Amino acid sequence: MDKLDKFAIAAALQEISSLLELKGGVSRYKARAYQTGARAIAAVAGDIGNMIQENRLISIPGIGNALASQIKQLHLTGSSSVLEGLRKEFPPGIMELSGLPGLSVAKIAKLHEALGVTSIAELQAAAEAGRVRDVKGFGAKTEQRLLELIADHNRDHKTEKRFHIHHAQRIGAQALSYLEAADGLADVSFAGSLVRWKETVGTIHLVASSSRPEALVEHFLRFPLIVKVEDQTENTCTVQLAEGARVSLRAVQPNQFGLALFWETGSEAHVSKLHEIAGRKGLDLNRQNLKIKINRAKKEKSLSSRRRPLEIRNESDVYPLLHMQYVPPELREDEGEIEAALNKTLPEDLVTLADIQGMVHCHTTYSDGKHSIEEMARAAEAMGMKYLTITDHSPTAFYAGGLKLDRLQRQWDEIGETQEKVKIKLLKGTESDILSDGQLDYPDSVLEKFDVVIASIHSRYKMDSEKMTRCLVTAMRQPVFKIWGHALGRLIQRRPPFECDVERVLNVIAESRAAIEVNGDPYRLDMEPRWIREARKRKIKFVISVDAHSAGALNNLKYG
Repeated sequence: MDKLDKFAIAAALQEISSLLELKGGVSRYKARAYQTGARAIAAVAGDIGNMIQENRLISIPGIGNALASQIKQLHLTGSSSVLEGLRKEFPPGIMELSGLPGLSVAKIAKLHEALGVTSIAELQAAAEAGRVRDVKGFGAKTEQRLLELIADHNRDHKTEKRFHIHHAQRIGAQALSYLEAADGLADVSFAGSLVRWKETVGTIHLVASSSRPEALVEHFLRFPLIVKVEDQTENTCTVQLAEGARVSLRAVQPNQFGLALFWETGSEAHVSKLHEIAGRKGLDLNRQNLKIKINRAKKEKSLSSRRRPLEIRNESDVYPLLHMQYVPPELREDEGEIEAALNKTLPEDLVTLADIQGMVHCHTTYSDGKHSIEEMARAAEAMGMKYLTITDHSPTAFYAGGLKLDRLQRQWDEIGETQEKVKIKLLKGTESDILSDGQLDYPDSVLEKFDVVIASIHSRYKMDSEKMTRCLVTAMRQPVFKIWGHALGRLIQRRPPFECDVERVLNVIAESRAAIEVNGDPYRLDMEPRWIREARKRKIKFVISVDAHSAGALNNLKYG
């Protein structure tokens, strides 16, 4: 039976800590112990299950017998008697107060004790009435600041909270793992934007099947990380987890699983268009089944036996029934994939992890990386890679330990020494800054000696679109072969891409010695799909990179 992993356990321990802090008194001492335990469990290397099985939990600093017992209970049963008991003592909305920046659990406890507030709405009412300033440790300025934070929170939460894909995958894995332990489960899978590999995920969708689908919903609602049930029917539920993520479950009979998975995977635009296509082909595609329509005016006896729903064992079965190629979830956005599938021109050779032979764009301790050249090499080798590029920062990136020529030579020497210790091929490279005039910040004589040159913008130089375009055009025309790194400089949900005439730059790249990086850092994922499609039209080459600053970040490969 699948059990809660260390991250799910850590989240549960952190919630216990917060609720104990709110309870006050001697409970606050226990709160610190649970907080320490949460951090310790999250930092454990390897499988927490092995440590529990071998009774080694108390060997972890900060974990005593009482805490070890709760961790074991969480891992084995998916629930905690302590957590369930504490949740009964407080209103469900009180933990949402911790979503306000700067409002610690200790401050929430003070406000709760003094004013009885149990939600953001109640805190807003108290602040507007001028009652917060009278609480010890607060004041008029703090009260006004809280009102500003609440206004920001309310504005931000008019739209769905979204998580970067790697966070959504981690959170989703916890929910999936819990559901997999349900009695009578026949099948379960992710659906929605998570399985379509969108950059951010709002709701984590799960589809599961059983001869008793309602029992799956009942089981899932006991998941200890649920803090709020937003919606519930006999066979569906939508819940909010402790980290703020929303999870939606749809449970169906086993013979409905394939179609349910197709429908819940979306996108809405993709499914809607297939519904229209099915109608034109005399079929009725809906959430429950796919069946042949009967023209009542021309109803023939021979069709009576065909009114039963067509069999759909897997979600992929929908497409051939509509006389079209299978469309992988990653492409289901109604951006031309349906027309290509109908015309049998949809590419069937999407790049997979098995196709990738090496790691590109890796930083080490020579600049702002966390691991040495040898540590990065051995980690990549353990993943089955054939080559690894060492591309530390260049001199202009002084804030990231960029390499001047003397240190660059030392690095090359160390790469040579490391190469003798490992089988994986090590390539000498750089992530060279593109300067404001479009030049790279190493001389051509040095650039020519690198195996790999990644050319990146790290400072926007306060340039407008035209100046940035000229800068990039000049950079892409440099004689050395270069890879345009994290092309438009965006940080998802943090910083927008800089402005430039992208098509003009792509036209230059198509005629130059250059390629474009598909950056696998889940906070970047640069370039956007629409620009990748434009580059592909121009037959520009791509390099899937990891932009790894640690050995663990080599796993970014799957996001590229």
